[in-house]
Amino acid sequence: MLFQIQCKDAYCYTGGKTFNPALPSIVFIHGAQNDHSVWALQSRYFAHHGYNVLAVDLPGHGRSKGQALNSVEQMATWLIALLDAAGIERAALAGHSMGSLIALEACYQAPARVSHLAMIGTAYPMRVSDLLLNAARDDEQAAIDMVNIWSHSSIAHKPSCPGPGFSVLGGSKRLMQRISAINPELVFYTDFFACNAYSNGEIAAQSVRCPTLFLLGKKDQMTPPKAIAGLRSLISQSKTSVIDNCGHDLMAEQADAVLDTLFDFVRGS
Repeated sequence: MLFQIQCKDAYCYTGGKTFNPALPSIVFIHGAQNDHSVWALQSRYFAHHGYNVLAVDLPGHGRSKGQALNSVEQMATWLIALLDAAGIERAALAGHSMGSLIALEACYQAPARVSHLAMIGTAYPMRVSDLLLNAARDDEQAAIDMVNIWSHSSIAHKPSCPGPGFSVLGGSKRLMQRISAINPELVFYTDFFACNAYSNGEIAAQSVRCPTLFLLGKKDQMTPPKAIAGLRSLISQSKTSVIDNCGHDLMAEQADAVLDTLFDFVRGS
């Protein structure tokens, strides 16, 4: 589904169901060098179980036009504009990695618009090493390789692999390569720069008044579970769930566990 934001196409996947703003809504926000497809299982399930779904492509990613935005604050403002364009008064926000910071900042900018906040594979501050930042700028394929090695708990996923011949790590790498092919304007570096520079997390967390979920991978090397201690202490209505045998790429490595935890959180809170 396409919306117009600042005269540019903004694409959202609706989970295979007709968009219906009268239903309770959930917005899925991807991380760096990704697009809406990382939420394939979760978005379809919510859409077929009573929810209005928007799985977004951020500007410069996937099917959304324009340049990638270079700050979390700008991306959160864009997200709120998307809610306006879609006619959604209030929605649950589920963000992964960079997307979790966008969701948090959107909750700060427009608290009345957010019913639930789910921060998946998150950390604050979300520091990116100079090695990785420089690779994203100067040798994007090297950055893609590094991130995928660090984001997965294992090279071969058995028995969690959904089918013979399917590679969890390989699928993630190909998606990142596809984003580079669609938009060669250093999207990965822009995303990482935004994560590294974001400094409003503590102020934003103190303003959160909605139910909040921290959903983490026990073996996450990109955003280890201990990295949310500061934020968790600032949000009174928060709960934490840690998934075993899982790294940073939670939706691919443990798709069912992510779905079950997220659905129970949104439905039950």
